Amino acid sequence: MGKYEQLAKEIVKEVGGTENINSVTHCITRLRFRLKDESKANDKKIEAMDEVVTVMHSAGQYQVVIGNKVPYVYEDVCTVAGIKADTSSKEEEEAPKGVFNKLMDIISGCFSPILGIMCAAGIIKGLNAFLSFLIGGSYGTSGTYEILNATGDAIFYFLPVALGFASAKKFKLNPMIGMVIGLALCYPDIQLSALESGKAIGTLPVFGKYYKTFAGIPFLAGNYSSTVVPVLLLTALAAKIEKTAKKIVPEMLQNFFVPFFVLLITLPLGFLIIGPVVTLLTNLLSGFFSMLYKASPVATGAVVGFFWQALVIFGLHWALVPLGLLNLSQLGHDTILFTGFFGASFAQTAALFAMYLKMKDKKRKNLALPAVVSSLCGVTEPSIYGFTLPAKTPFIASMVGGGVAGGLINALGTKCYIYGGLGIFGFTNYISPKGDASGMFNVIVSCAIAMVIGFVLTFILWKDDAPAKQEEKVQEESKQLTDQVIASPMNGEVIALEDLNDAAFASGALGKGCAISPEISNDTPVYAPVTGTVTTLFPTLHAIGLTADDGTEVLIHIGLNTVQLEGKGFTPQIKQGDHVNAGDLLMNVDFAMMSEEGYEIQTPVIITNTNDYKDVLVEVKGQVKAHDVLLETIA
Repeated sequence: MGKYEQLAKEIVKEVGGTENINSVTHCITRLRFRLKDESKANDKKIEAMDEVVTVMHSAGQYQVVIGNKVPYVYEDVCTVAGIKADTSSKEEEEAPKGVFNKLMDIISGCFSPILGIMCAAGIIKGLNAFLSFLIGGSYGTSGTYEILNATGDAIFYFLPVALGFASAKKFKLNPMIGMVIGLALCYPDIQLSALESGKAIGTLPVFGKYYKTFAGIPFLAGNYSSTVVPVLLLTALAAKIEKTAKKIVPEMLQNFFVPFFVLLITLPLGFLIIGPVVTLLTNLLSGFFSMLYKASPVATGAVVGFFWQALVIFGLHWALVPLGLLNLSQLGHDTILFTGFFGASFAQTAALFAMYLKMKDKKRKNLALPAVVSSLCGVTEPSIYGFTLPAKTPFIASMVGGGVAGGLINALGTKCYIYGGLGIFGFTNYISPKGDASGMFNVIVSCAIAMVIGFVLTFILWKDDAPAKQEEKVQEESKQLTDQVIASPMNGEVIALEDLNDAAFASGALGKGCAISPEISNDTPVYAPVTGTVTTLFPTLHAIGLTADDGTEVLIHIGLNTVQLEGKGFTPQIKQGDHVNAGDLLMNVDFAMMSEEGYEIQTPVIITNTNDYKDVLVEVKGQVKAHDVLLETIA
């Protein structure tokens, strides 16, 4: 719990309790609840709370205006209400644009819910393999081995079931239908391994033999247990069919007739067409990577190891994960993905540790050490985003170390047998099912070399510039506020704050200033009103906070309730942390689209640290041009 625990408890209570909350998120100034029954919320009691500015009912949301402290209050509200933080309140998420981005979104959305359990099961399988290595052949026939093997192997053998459930939620399909699709794919009697024991009744060009027919149509069987792609495609198809079925089937019959039609259409299509086509394509893809590996195992491992962390940053690694799982299911081992990337986290760990030893800022050192431990366990995000990537040189050093490790692991002929733990928990992934641990020792040596490379390159090449930054910070803190002129960020008509249809801005509680009714176009430029730093660029892009070099804090809130657009219509030209000059282009905004969709495009421009000044004056009335003087602060 944070420092706003008591406030969070009071807010949750007065909005009607946890049972009245559908969801909650926040923007730059307010909590945004979606309540089951807004009449249960007590506006007066909430408005009377010390940290609450006001309460608003807008766009189907119950909004509690907090101000700059809203992220911290939000975290405590989520904890009190038992709601997972950072979940979206949208009923329908806007799909990312572009075929490739959509594909990455689908794969990551389907795998993310089950990755934790897959890693846990993989560690159990690794432990079993390690015990086989220590105890010997007799252990492989023991009951202990069988139980641990079933515990660790179940998620991988029945992977279509788990993915059917997870992908159904992603595609907004009844999750139980997704599970049944996965179960059908794993059903023993329709597997190729079961059917090929009988006599083939025919052969199809390219696809091969078939042993059964469905309504006279050849049934080209496959081995679908442990597979990935077929269940993803079938749940996507089922979601489309379910949506159509709900429009056709009377509501009173939907409970069982909708699943009936979905399964009756989806699974025959899956077994007769989608499954065989996917099997053919995945075999070709697997053959291509096997050919690549045979051509140069070292180069393959080095390329994967070098670029892996860069792929993770952009989320592109999701495109490769199914390929590694495909090899594990078809071959029983992988020599491309899971061997290539494994050393990267160790190189990253060593690079950060080298930074830690050279850091002079005690606060950063205190933050770096936990990130070192996290990276050693295979979770490198804190290290990458918090330290090595911003510093550039250590990140490149870790890429070099990862590349060397990937090439060396493959050069030694190492195979990965399990998709299991990461970091130090993943070494047992390379022990064969028969207890051969030579692969594990190859990986340990390779990772040690990766750590040496990452550490040495970082320690020699990286220079800590923290003292210079600290000096800049002291100088910044010593600045005194002065009279400041704030320019208009756009063309439009000046409107008094009190005339806005938004109580939080109209009351002046968030700061003094004015609003601009902008010129409507589909590409309206928004310029920097002061010279300073972009201290806030909200993820939804609807608000920009700048701190002028003299300390004046300016907030440009583009439109009202435009947070619900989730970034649609905003094209930023800057990022948070950038230093800009007055008049620089901050972003382009599609006000035409916003206006057509019913959003209020009046844009408040306020001084959020108004209390630090004697007064804030509006210097213009009526029409204003971008770069003209709009406001003046009186120190």
